[in-house]
Order: sequence, then C-alpha cells, then structure tokens
Amino acid sequence: RLRLHDGKLIKDRRYHLRTYPNCFVAKELTDWLIGHKEAPDRETGIRLMQKLMDHYIIHHVCDEHSDYKDAKLLYRFRKDDGTFPLSKDVKVFMRGQSLYEKLVSVEESILKVREENSVKYQRTFLGCEMIDWLVQEGEAENRKEAVELGRALLEHGIIQHVSNRHHFFDSDILYQFWTNFRRRRRLTELLNENSSRALSESPDSPFCLRKLNPDPGNTSFLSVQTNKEIKIVSAVRRSSITSLAGNSNSYFSPTPTLVFPPVAECNPKSVLKRPVTTEELLSPGAPYIKKTLTIVGDAVGWGFVVRGGRPCHIQAVDPGGPAAAAGMKVCQFVFSVNGMYVLHLDYQTISSLIMTGPRTLVMEVMEAVE
Repeated sequence: RLRLHDGKLIKDRRYHLRTYPNCFVAKELTDWLIGHKEAPDRETGIRLMQKLMDHYIIHHVCDEHSDYKDAKLLYRFRKDDGTFPLSKDVKVFMRGQSLYEKLVSVEESILKVREENSVKYQRTFLGCEMIDWLVQEGEAENRKEAVELGRALLEHGIIQHVSNRHHFFDSDILYQFWTNFRRRRRLTELLNENSSRALSESPDSPFCLRKLNPDPGNTSFLSVQTNKEIKIVSAVRRSSITSLAGNSNSYFSPTPTLVFPPVAECNPKSVLKRPVTTEELLSPGAPYIKKTLTIVGDAVGWGFVVRGGRPCHIQAVDPGGPAAAAGMKVCQFVFSVNGMYVLHLDYQTISSLIMTGPRTLVMEVMEAVE
C-alpha cells in the first residue's frame, strides 16, 4: 500500500462526475505487480489481489464487485477509507508492531541476543526491563498496566518466554519477540502455488491433513505420543482417500476408521497424558496459559487436527502449515473459535464451526505450563 502511494498509483480519481479519493485502477495495479516482480503473470496478480479482497484489505470503491477484476475498475485499500475492521486481535497485533519498531530504532535497545541454558535467542528482553521501558516511554501509565499489555502480547503470539514455560511477569525472566515485523514477505507467499483445490466440506474431516504431498521432503505431521516419543504421521494424498470413499469432494469417508489403510491413520490414540476436565482447566490457579492464535488458512486448510470432547484438544499439527506458524502445538485445549466458547463441545461440532467459518480463524487455546 505504501509503495503504491509513493508510486502515485493510489490517488484521487474522477469517474462519472464523482471523485473517489485514494483509489487505484485494477488493470494498472496488475501491470505494476508484474513490473515490480511481485507476480510472474497476470493470472497470479489477480489471485494475489483477490486474496487481499478475501481478507478485507481492499475493496471496490462502491462495493459493486465482490471479486477482483483485471479491468479499468476502481479499488481502494480499506486503511485509506477507514473501513478496515479493527478487531481486538488486529489492534493487539498493530500495537505489537508499533512497539517492536520503536524498540529496534533506538540506540541501546533492550532487545539483545542473550543466552539461556547454552542456547542463544534473538530479540530478547527481561520482563522487568520491558516494564521499565513501557512506563518510561509513556506506553503504559503504571507497572500494572504494562504487565497487562505484556500478557496480551504473549497471548496473541507476539512475544513469548524463550522456552515457553512462563506467562509474562514483572521479573528477570527472559522473553523474546516471536514475530519479526521487519521481515518483508513477497506477495506471492500469500498463495499456495502447489494446490488450488477447495477445502473439504465434510464437517468430520480432520481438515488439518492439508498437504497433498506437494513437497517430497515435507509430507508428515509431528505429534507427541504419551511416551514422549515423536511419531511421524504420514500425510494423505486426497486421491488415495477419495478413491476409497468413492467421493471426489472429500478428504475422508464418513467412516474413516473402517476404510483407512494403516498409513492414513492420524494418531488414533489421544496425545494427552491423562484426561483433563473443563472444571480443571477453569479452576483458579490452574497451570494453564490462555493464548489467542490467528490462523490464515491456505488453499487446503489450516494445518491441524482437533480431537476429543468437553474439552477438545489439538491432536496433531502440520509443521509447515498455517497453524504451526501461528504457534499452535499438540495437547493445547480449544477454548473458543471465532469468539464462540467451545469447551463444552465435541470435536465434530468444533470441526464444523471451523469448516463453515471464515478463512481467517481466531482460536483461543489453553496450554499447560510446564
């Protein structure tokens, strides 16, 4: 968006006796994407901009078109007309980005490479140092407010304890920025170039088995069994399962346990060491941290398996999938899905909620503190 402003592609334009501020012509933008090597061809450029429309980043100036057309039509970034949806999650993310930029731009920053237990960590800081800095810079009125801000940043996956064992405290515990806000992603990373197939519509599908074996070196999930061993769960080619199920639109048959060959089983045994009740999770002082994960699904899913019920837990995570990138891990308990409390629901219902919801998935999970 900023580069388009600098290049004067975004500007006030007049059409049918009406002036539309801060907009761009779709066809010109497609040309720009190709000219600046953000897209190899027009088809990819169109798909990229459609991705931005799907996530409410751009829209047609009169909202007359729900898709991006490579034509002389006017579109606008929602940040340029004040219609960008600022949910709590977006606000926390933007606050984290602002703090990160401020910290890395000052001399003698508290962000440093530090070592703990012979392991070096990037972009680290002590909890008490961050509290001092937030109060000193006017980012928080007092230490209590600064702790609340730090906890929100941790729960949204922006910062974390270096070994992920503690929540955020005003102490000499070592934390790090988990998100590197200065990494510039190429626009083409938004697309899954290996597959454009639609998501499975089956509410009972472990939609997380998302890899259609596009990468010979990354065709498995990692899941922790109760004996602490790492078990490799083979990813499933959609064609191999649908040929068994007789249904070309689904990953799995309605009765997967009856028709799955052994290689296609996805951890039939629970990864939990012991059953955990909802009451135990919610009891005061329980050793669990609540985290908020924002997962942007790709063309074939989100990259995780949810199983169990009342409460449900994460059974497996695709190491190269969107869920893993957002910080999801096995054995986390699902607290809410897109703002809906779900501790009392079974995994089929939760799967259905996710599959029928938006591609950008916001989940609250509860993770045990070791």
